[in-house]
Amino acid sequence: MRVLFSSLGTHGHVYPLVPLALAAQARGHEVTFATGAAMHSALKGVEVVEAGISVREAFGRLPQGEMDQRDVPGYVTEVFASILPRVFVADLTPVVERVRPELVVHEFGNPGAGLVARVAGVPALCHGYGITAEEFPGAEELVGRLAGELGVEVEPTFRLGNRLIDLCPPSMLQSTAERIELRPVPFAEPGELALPEGDRPLVYLTLGTAFGRVEVLRTAIDALAVLNVRVLVAAGPRVDEKLLGAVPDNVTIRSWVPQADLLAHVDLVVHHGGSGTTLGALVNGVPQLLLPQGADQFRNTEAVEKASAGAGLSREEFGGEAVTTLARSLLADDGVRDAARIAAAEIAEMASPEDVADQLHTYAG
Repeated sequence: MRVLFSSLGTHGHVYPLVPLALAAQARGHEVTFATGAAMHSALKGVEVVEAGISVREAFGRLPQGEMDQRDVPGYVTEVFASILPRVFVADLTPVVERVRPELVVHEFGNPGAGLVARVAGVPALCHGYGITAEEFPGAEELVGRLAGELGVEVEPTFRLGNRLIDLCPPSMLQSTAERIELRPVPFAEPGELALPEGDRPLVYLTLGTAFGRVEVLRTAIDALAVLNVRVLVAAGPRVDEKLLGAVPDNVTIRSWVPQADLLAHVDLVVHHGGSGTTLGALVNGVPQLLLPQGADQFRNTEAVEKASAGAGLSREEFGGEAVTTLARSLLADDGVRDAARIAAAEIAEMASPEDVADQLHTYAG
């Protein structure tokens, strides 16, 4: 069976789809993955085609001279519900004509791919990327307008009324969509895992690939360094390591780490609340200290706190002393550690990518 996967071209949107795409390929399906060229290196083993533009470029297409800082949510909606979908519609229409997929799997943040499938009469599934699937205020109008221009009727949401391949653990379930349960499998491009030497607890600090800020990272580094721990920091692509300055001896800074391999060795994850890191920590039963910066990170923090698997600090609460106090508490809290392990056990019982790949043919036309 020919299956076309498509997602926005960022780590947080591509990585969640990779395990199922690879499993489908291994099961004998002909898999094509359409996304931005910057992410093609992560997709070894399947055919890749370039589609879409970066989120940064999409924001650059907004009418800069007329932008009102009071309406930032409106501009975010414009980017994700109109600019990006329209680019994907244009880029994927000839791909669908060439590949002739029997099933399209469009990532939740990429309704443009789902609309192309609807126009072509190809069945589609929507693949979630985290615990939550958050609609942007005002998105229905923009998605509905594009669907009308294309001459198709859909539920005017990012899911488009398609079944949701859902990574959310059942006890944290928030979506009311018709769902296909899929176990989240942490993914990262392969690389050497070198752990800091010593036997003190290991704390992993990251702000992800899209929300890194030097001042936040430096404050968190100093706050964690005063504890009797080893601190491993993934600076990420948005932070120049040199700007972080000198750090204490118990802190190791790297621009990138193979996070999927690292998490099994960690005692506490301090992070931004991105979907990949949140789910990765849950998969490995690791307590979390979340410092949400934007997007779905606030809802992810709420879900982790509700499961008692960690705790978060809002931007108003964030500060060095608060991070030190909360990190010390989480490292010593057996109840939080037990709750994280319960979440890991629940996730382990979810359907594997191989299980779902075996059923993909039932959703095709």
